[in-house]
Amino acid sequence: MAVNYGSKRLVVGAHYGLRDWLAQRVTAALMALFTLIVLAQVIFSRGPIGYDKWAGIFSSQWMKTLTFVVIIALLYHVWVGMRDIWMDYVKPASIKLVLNVFTIVWLVGCAGWAIQVLWRV
Repeated sequence: MAVNYGSKRLVVGAHYGLRDWLAQRVTAALMALFTLIVLAQVIFSRGPIGYDKWAGIFSSQWMKTLTFVVIIALLYHVWVGMRDIWMDYVKPASIKLVLNVFTIVWLVGCAGWAIQVLWRV
């Protein structure tokens, strides 16, 4: 007869740990740096801020590329956070799956919209 000592370990998610913690911090730092860059461009621009000046800030290729990278970082940041919320606070697996799928669809839609706005400028 086998004797079981202690409790069986229950693994509830495969994404806990240092990687997600670090991803949240790196993406947050990137978004903060981007905010400072945009804020500096707005503060140091001459004249009133209108559509032409705002579009001018985002018209250069390096700014479009940086904005694209920040959009991707923002989407990953949101995904990690929402996935962790769903894993921690929603117990039924079917509801958790529906919420995860909805989150992914919503984030892909937001990415498409943000990139369309960015490249239309």
